[in-house]
Amino acid sequence: MGCFFSKKNKRKGKEPTAGEQPPQQQQQQQQQDQQQDVEGSKQYSWDKREKVDPKDYMFNGLKDQTVGRLPDKVAGQQFVIQECENCNIYILDHSATITIDDCTNCRIFLGPVKGSVFFRDCKDCKCIVACQQFRTRDCRKMDVFLCCATQPIIESSTGIKFGCFQYYYPELASQFKDAGLSIFNNTWSNIHDFTPVSGETNWSLLPSDCAVQNFVPLPDVEELKAVRISTDASRSIIPVTWGQRPKKSDESCLVVFFAGDYTIANARKMIDEMLGKGFSLIQTKEVAMKPEDAKRVFQDKASEFIPSLEKGSVVALEFNGDGAVENCQSVISNTFSGTKVFASENKSSSSHDVDNFYNFADMQMGI
Repeated sequence: MGCFFSKKNKRKGKEPTAGEQPPQQQQQQQQQDQQQDVEGSKQYSWDKREKVDPKDYMFNGLKDQTVGRLPDKVAGQQFVIQECENCNIYILDHSATITIDDCTNCRIFLGPVKGSVFFRDCKDCKCIVACQQFRTRDCRKMDVFLCCATQPIIESSTGIKFGCFQYYYPELASQFKDAGLSIFNNTWSNIHDFTPVSGETNWSLLPSDCAVQNFVPLPDVEELKAVRISTDASRSIIPVTWGQRPKKSDESCLVVFFAGDYTIANARKMIDEMLGKGFSLIQTKEVAMKPEDAKRVFQDKASEFIPSLEKGSVVALEFNGDGAVENCQSVISNTFSGTKVFASENKSSSSHDVDNFYNFADMQMGI
């Protein structure tokens, strides 16, 4: 087409023959053709996007193997694990969703999952999982060390035991951020059984002194061993909480840190100090608060903390044990004297403080 019109352009000054366009129309047509050629050669962002091969995000039909994905190798994609037997599986990265189907006698680690983790028709598996939503269906005899932002659900499942997620490697903190998960929002022990059976218990909590490496061992293949993993509870990215086990004492203390440059570091320091004194960390929560929420939770002290709410979410910790209130106050005065912190003032009001905050937080998060 371009050649046809280029020949015609050489015939300037001549009247067009029958069926031939006038020179002005020929020039316009040529310009249109050139524009179409330019547009046809454009590269768009979706043309440059790397093609995803589903096989790179799947473990299927494996037996007696140790396999995994290193940090940055999943990078927020969906992942599928199915029909694996007697395998050690490590997804050391964040992902969108993960489904695990028809797996038997496997040890599985799943790094932070932005959406849901769904186990179906699995048995005799031991897992460490961090996710937004957790669900099992038609599963039996599973041990799960869990971090879940919402209430975990089991359905048509039996013999499911839960413990608190505890794991560390250097990239894990940033993976939680990439997955949009807070390390302080973990409802691992607040299980909902969708299909309860009268007189039977389909799930239970693992003993508090369980060591995760006795359930999911560290990887023994060279590629995965290069990731510096620790299963020491004191190094866990997720604070290891007592959960809904019976409390050792009728005295609890609420401590709330407000948003700032060192909120997470301060909360961790507080946890280390109190655990070192022999107290239990019952639960943690990170949530945004409005002034009216502060008035309901902090009551006559609310005006002191309301200006800090505009800076971001608060981090709340519940400690339990005889003398919890006095010891929390002592740690705060000795360690966080220049930091804005709320802490229960006395034993008689501390339980009320805990109930006020966590009732508000559960309503806020829809749990």
